[in-house]
Amino acid sequence: MYLSRFLSLHALWVTVSSVMQHYPSVWGHYDVCKTQIYTEEGKVWDYMACQPEARDMIKYVKVTLDPPDITCGDPPETFCAMGNPYMCNNECDASTQELAHPPELMFDLEGRHPSTFWQSTTWKDYPKPLHVNITLSWNKTIELTDNIVITFESGRPDQMILEKSLDYGRTWQPYQYYATDCLDAFHMDPKSVRDLSQHTVLEIICTEEYSTGYMTNSKIIHFEIKDRFAFFAGPRLHNMASLYGQLDTTKKLRDFFTITDLRIRLLRPATGEIYVDEQHLARYFYAISDIRVYGRCKCNLHATGCKEENKRLLCECEHNTTGPDCGKCKKNYQGRPWSPGSYLPIPKGTANICIPSISSIGNPPKFDRIWPNISSLEVSKPNQVAPKLAMSTVSSVQVANHKRANVCDNELLHCQNGGTCINNVRCQCPPAYTGILCEKLKCEREPGGCGPSSARGLPGPGPL
Repeated sequence: MYLSRFLSLHALWVTVSSVMQHYPSVWGHYDVCKTQIYTEEGKVWDYMACQPEARDMIKYVKVTLDPPDITCGDPPETFCAMGNPYMCNNECDASTQELAHPPELMFDLEGRHPSTFWQSTTWKDYPKPLHVNITLSWNKTIELTDNIVITFESGRPDQMILEKSLDYGRTWQPYQYYATDCLDAFHMDPKSVRDLSQHTVLEIICTEEYSTGYMTNSKIIHFEIKDRFAFFAGPRLHNMASLYGQLDTTKKLRDFFTITDLRIRLLRPATGEIYVDEQHLARYFYAISDIRVYGRCKCNLHATGCKEENKRLLCECEHNTTGPDCGKCKKNYQGRPWSPGSYLPIPKGTANICIPSISSIGNPPKFDRIWPNISSLEVSKPNQVAPKLAMSTVSSVQVANHKRANVCDNELLHCQNGGTCINNVRCQCPPAYTGILCEKLKCEREPGGCGPSSARGLPGPGPL
């Protein structure tokens, strides 16, 4: 009896665990843009902030090298093992598939043996610096959700800079410096992400943690996204509500995790020694076997999908928005200024949908105020774009409490022709009128149009 009860409980737990794996946790993943709800006035749409799922963004990347002829193999050359400068029986030949190491091998599926990798020419022109820029471009704004991981087949470089662009490569900012000696290479004291805090999370650091020489188990370089998330969401990222609150109210923090391009600047190959062995320069080169970048399309919380069209990623916009990043309102849906969605209040956020234009209805109202969701997280002025980081846990009590974007109100979006605004989500129109704001005569849609008989349903003239 006890055994059967135990087995039943075990089966129930397995079932529940399996189901829970396919559903978002209590704070929500913002994977639905709208849903229908029932109110006293009937069935209406409830709009929510939404975003695409995170995915492997390397599938959509375009890679360029500078200088373009820096890949080994043309002409063929021999290179040596770093651990043994006298073992120089390795060959790179671009004309032979088995011996070629083109850039696309930085992104192919791992698991083949021997491993595949891109490789540069050797440092044969020493003491001239062996510099390589590897640029990864998406032609789309991306929000990073996990660590950037670069796996070197050679030793990890003695000096390297990871850079980002937010404007498709027109300008660049450093993300992180890497060196065996930060003070000597970049005039910076060495730090790790563990030395940072909520107040200094945006600091650009130089780390010596990933720049050791050739070691079989030390080929990986990280740019730690999750460790920075953890300053707000906790060590295991359980308090995502706090992180979302910070991202929602602090533009500098949100922009820190947003990119259109990444650039890996390789400045000095791994030497494994204090000095360069000029007698064996064929042992110095760069080789990368894998690059991982996980993130989601930035859609300004107005889409749950992102599709590839003509080799370009585009958000599948909802909330009456359009554009590659859902960054503007559709035509005829410009009844108020466009605004991004908001993560707050948790768990549904605020959709900030674009509403129908009403410029064709007499004299349109003047929109003299901005409509985005504004929270109280240390934002001293409404137009302050980058408020200082609030370091306490964010609760939904601290933010505006409306869930749905207003379709009508009693200040700027009046229901026309005697209509009544119901809960800010729809206009209840007189019998003779229809439309979002009761701006159209029903009879205009009927055969014969609006004759004298239709005037019986119209309201009388208002007071003079």
